[in-house]
Amino acid sequence: MPVWEIIADGARSIRAHALRSLLATLGIIIGTASLIAMLAVGAGAQARIAAQIGTLGAHVVMAIPGAERDAGRAVRPIALTLNDTRAIEADVPEVVVAAPALQGRARLIAGNRNHAVRINGTSADYFPIRDWPIATGRAFSRREEARAGKVVVLGATAARRLFGEAYPVGREIRVLNTPMQVIGVLARKGESGAGRDQDDVAFVPFATARLRLGAEIGATVPGAVSYILAKTTAAEHVAPAGDAINALLRQRHRVAPGAEAGFRVTDPAAAIAAQRGSERTIGWLLAAIASISLVVGGIGIMNIMLVSVAERTREIGLRLAIGARRRDIARLFLAEALIVCLTGGTIGVAVGLGASEVLAHLAGWPMLVAPNAALAALAFSAGIGITFGFYPALKASRLPPAQALRAS
Repeated sequence: MPVWEIIADGARSIRAHALRSLLATLGIIIGTASLIAMLAVGAGAQARIAAQIGTLGAHVVMAIPGAERDAGRAVRPIALTLNDTRAIEADVPEVVVAAPALQGRARLIAGNRNHAVRINGTSADYFPIRDWPIATGRAFSRREEARAGKVVVLGATAARRLFGEAYPVGREIRVLNTPMQVIGVLARKGESGAGRDQDDVAFVPFATARLRLGAEIGATVPGAVSYILAKTTAAEHVAPAGDAINALLRQRHRVAPGAEAGFRVTDPAAAIAAQRGSERTIGWLLAAIASISLVVGGIGIMNIMLVSVAERTREIGLRLAIGARRRDIARLFLAEALIVCLTGGTIGVAVGLGASEVLAHLAGWPMLVAPNAALAALAFSAGIGITFGFYPALKASRLPPAQALRAS
């Protein structure tokens, strides 16, 4: 019996029992749609985390001053300094460049507009460390850094809040009542891993922040920094560089061996990468739960097919009596199960894509459905059809012809 004829017979049988076939298909539709939506959620979360890691800059190590607690006892706070930054750059071979940062909050005034932002006093090396290009204008010059120049580089959000659509470079603003010239606007970075707008920020030279803004942004200890950023030569050098920086700072600040230091050396990307691993695990768990719906749908297919075998016993006997082979009977019922599952799978993929768009809008992150994920869902649906249609097909093919013909 030709394959096309088997498929045509199966399709005719499905049309003859349209409502029953639709009910059998619903389980496959729901299972496939759930699987596609969950895979999209997982892929979207991974993409979002990857984007967050990208905003930190590649191969970055951060040293943060501050007291920690050791078994409930306060640890002496250590203030990291500009000289620590220079020592890291000079003495740690894995570090290409390091930049200090003196961070606080300040209100910027441009004409009749004002806006409070996070302000960082740093060097021009900060921007390549963070892989943060200047979209318009330029960064600080070495002369401006050395002479505490009254210049400022704005983030995209800060520039928009202060100047709207007007061109900001060359305009004057007041930072804590100090007049400064806008020399550049940074490219847009987006939100950080904590959901903070990274573009709502301003940067001034380190000496400018310390000498002209001073205590207003927390510069109370001469030479102290809020944190130090260092860029390593490659990803595999991040961990060794972190260990070397930790050892160097302990030596410079005379921290006793084995004692807790009042600073932390961290790899910001590693923390987010750990979150990526947990998101991946949750994504696969959700996909596994969605797959259970497909299995339940397959059980429904088996039940419907067994009912179909019982109803069509006489037809099976007639087919066998006029020369149909047992394998043709088995293929006929397998084809019916496969058509139902593939139809449900195709509809389920479409429904899942629509649900992904809705979830993307509600969750606020992109939903990514790879073509191979949709193909895998369809293949899984086909596998369900073959697996759960096999027993009814086998049962139909083994019916004795005489007994089948006597069935009412």
